[in-house]
Amino acid sequence: MITKKINKTVIQLIQGDITEQTTDAIVNAANAQLILGGGVAGAIRNKGGSTIQDECNHIGGTFVGGAVITTGGNLKAKYVIHAVGPQMGEGDEDNKLKNATINSLKVANENNLKSIAFPAISTGIFGFPLERCAGIMIKETINYLQSKTKLEKVVFCLFEKSALNIFLDKLNLLITS
Repeated sequence: MITKKINKTVIQLIQGDITEQTTDAIVNAANAQLILGGGVAGAIRNKGGSTIQDECNHIGGTFVGGAVITTGGNLKAKYVIHAVGPQMGEGDEDNKLKNATINSLKVANENNLKSIAFPAISTGIFGFPLERCAGIMIKETINYLQSKTKLEKVVFCLFEKSALNIFLDKLNLLITS
């Protein structure tokens, strides 16, 4: 586990399964229809139970770059923030990923959450390059934490060690202390 601090908020990088995180919320790399299919979303559906999909169905969807919140069902996390990242080739992908990251942090803050865990949004079946994802997500999180926030901990939970190393490289480039 790697830890850095921005103001009063800790940023942690860990290798692991996001569905096992005990943060207040975990982020689902969602599609705009909020259908919990494969990848991170499928793992959340399998461990969290049907309640999460039922709540997503009630919400009905959100825009690319948007984020909405549901309960965490049977997960250790109390909530799931569903962030819709871009699919490669749809245009303006970097800006859409930036918005998905910022909007997830805003939703957490608006719901008085103290901690949130992110996966590498859009890097699975959506085909977003991992290195670009890491740079955008780390930079936007740091920028967000420069302002007033209730968040005490932001975790980047990466499933593979290679992904963890890429996120660590980006974090070290942006934070020297």
